[in-house]
Amino acid sequence: MHIDIDLDVCIGAGQCALTASDVFTQDDDGYSTLLPGAKDSGSPLLREAARACPVGAISVSETVG
Repeated sequence: MHIDIDLDVCIGAGQCALTASDVFTQDDDGYSTLLPGAKDSGSPLLREAARACPVGAISVSETVG
């Protein structure tokens, strides 16, 4: 999976971290960031976390391998 967080759009609502706490956290300023190893996560809540973002700052796509 490829996970992208647009930090220019992120408002720090934290819905991603609440939905998929095994993938997302918030940095010291409150903005979304990925946990180490999250890009390899097969979390079933990953897409739901992207949908939960109130400003659409998170995109998830399949990686081409």
